Amino acid sequence: MKDPVDKTALPQAFQDVAQGYLHMPVAPVGAKIGLFGGSFNPPHAGHVLVAELALERLGLDQLWWMVTPGNPLKDASELAPLSSRIALSEDLISDKRIHVTAFEASYQVRYTADTLALVRQHNPDKHLVWVMGADNLMNFHHWQEWDEIARTYPIAVINRPGSNMAAEDSVMAQQFSAARLPEADAAKLATQQAPAWVFIHGPQSELSSTQLREQQAGS
Repeated sequence: MKDPVDKTALPQAFQDVAQGYLHMPVAPVGAKIGLFGGSFNPPHAGHVLVAELALERLGLDQLWWMVTPGNPLKDASELAPLSSRIALSEDLISDKRIHVTAFEASYQVRYTADTLALVRQHNPDKHLVWVMGADNLMNFHHWQEWDEIARTYPIAVINRPGSNMAAEDSVMAQQFSAARLPEADAAKLATQQAPAWVFIHGPQSELSSTQLREQQAGS
């Protein structure tokens, strides 16, 4: 059993999060793990579609649904409490291979690149894949150390409504065009040496967190 996280060292906004979510999930040696991060504010069926499609097409053993805590020093007026976003995520998920976690709150990392470096440090004997929706691909090159992420992690891009052109037009797709795998080879991605990425098509949902927040605000 892992030692409990000292919640008194965490920002007040995170102190009501259950201990289990503050630890990085565990997996057996050699496991294929998808890392799917976001604010999930709120989580919805579209997120579940991405997660389930990644599990199926990539042949993953686990998918870590990483609920980003957000930065308590910045304006978070539209960001629901971390514990609420975790609970809503759990309510949506039925696949036991999907592990909801908020371990980033324990380490207080700020950027995705830092999170991924941390996960690799603690899991040198696993096959890790970064999973992202195609709606994030057009802006991926604005992320901190985005090119280092692409050179370090195999990346699975799951289509989202209106985002198919991102597979061709994004800076990432163009800069790493030679590293793109055929979609038929998606199951091989987890064991490929980065840079390697694949664009996966599948069922889509028109839902978005922004629209759901706007609906809630207007109700």
